[in-house]
Amino acid sequence: MKMVIEQFVKLGIKTDTASYLAHFMMIFLVIGLSILAYFITKKVVIKVLTHYINNNKITWDNIILEKRVFHKLSHIVPAIIIYYFASIFPDFQHIIQKGASTYIIIVGVMVIDSLLNAMNDIYRTYEISKVKPIRGYIQVIKIFVFVIGGIVVIANLMGESPFILLSGIGALSAVLMLVFKDSLLGLVAGVQLTSNDMVRVGDWIEMPKYGADGDVIDISLNTVKVQNWDKTITTIPSYALISDSFKNWRGMQNSGGRRIKRSIYIDTSSITFCTEEMLEKFKTIHYLTDYITEKENEIKAYNLENNIDKSNKVNGRALTNIGVFRIYILNYLKNHPGINQNMLMIVRQLAPGEYGLPIEIYTFTNDVRWVVYESVQADIFDHIFAVAPEFGLRVFQNPTGSDFRAFQNQPGADLRELGDMSRSRKIR
Repeated sequence: MKMVIEQFVKLGIKTDTASYLAHFMMIFLVIGLSILAYFITKKVVIKVLTHYINNNKITWDNIILEKRVFHKLSHIVPAIIIYYFASIFPDFQHIIQKGASTYIIIVGVMVIDSLLNAMNDIYRTYEISKVKPIRGYIQVIKIFVFVIGGIVVIANLMGESPFILLSGIGALSAVLMLVFKDSLLGLVAGVQLTSNDMVRVGDWIEMPKYGADGDVIDISLNTVKVQNWDKTITTIPSYALISDSFKNWRGMQNSGGRRIKRSIYIDTSSITFCTEEMLEKFKTIHYLTDYITEKENEIKAYNLENNIDKSNKVNGRALTNIGVFRIYILNYLKNHPGINQNMLMIVRQLAPGEYGLPIEIYTFTNDVRWVVYESVQADIFDHIFAVAPEFGLRVFQNPTGSDFRAFQNQPGADLRELGDMSRSRKIR
């Protein structure tokens, strides 16, 4: 600087003016060097790095490049040049160095933030990320980085040691715990969810309290995002999955079978003993031929052995249309291509009620996909509803408007009789 001022003085310029000109010249020189360094870093160094990264077989460095870690790092170069040239301006050296170092700290924090984002994206490329996500931990690290970065910036501007400020944080711990309550609860919940493998990204969970019924698409420090089947997004606090109950359908999806548990209601007035004509008809049904033959021989042997008087149907043993119907459904399920034959299969009676006798089908499909599951279930019950009349059974249904009209059109019909029939049917 002195040399530049002397050169201006030799040219006949006054000392004060020469000093101002020298200072302006050095300012433009530093700015020019900073712009040149930034240009070289941005256009040359990063371009070379980009070319190398895009042409190698490593994938994780592409993610770092996409998160612009190197681009943000290039902003530090001009600040370093300004910091070391601050001594040229002794009157403002302290202020310039403080400003440059503060800028370097802020850029450093932003670089770490981008690097942590890149680490999370790299981790998500592995299958284990669905089992043990680390986004919550990354967010905790970010909080610490931003807090420490803020403390260092404040300490730098104040000209004090950061440890002096850190020592005062103990007095603010209660306030910090209040401010970061949700984050702390989320951190604890995240650790428990991960360690106990309670929920993963991609799991189908159901939590009626929060209106959630769909796939988990994101697990973060404070929230778990669920995309419902209607494509809406429900956000659940992470700690709610620990404190409240929720249903995870992962077990069903991994088992290879999805449960069908539905009943068909039979009008009890249509249940009767099988006649000889009915048994002969049932023998022609493919799924019942062997069963009817075997049962007839078994019942005849029992009745002969015990001298049963068969002039009354109540005596001894006999087949009923509802019992044969249950066996038919069971054999039908055993031969259905959409049913998992290695899992539990039951066709059972439940307690009769006002809607008749429930025959419950309890079985599992061999495909857990929703569309396929619904198709198989509909196919089974389509067939059951259609085949029930072949066994002399009526499926229960409350009288409808068409029933009333049909009854009214009959000669001498009284709608009150139909109402009494309906009430008596419910009483049975």
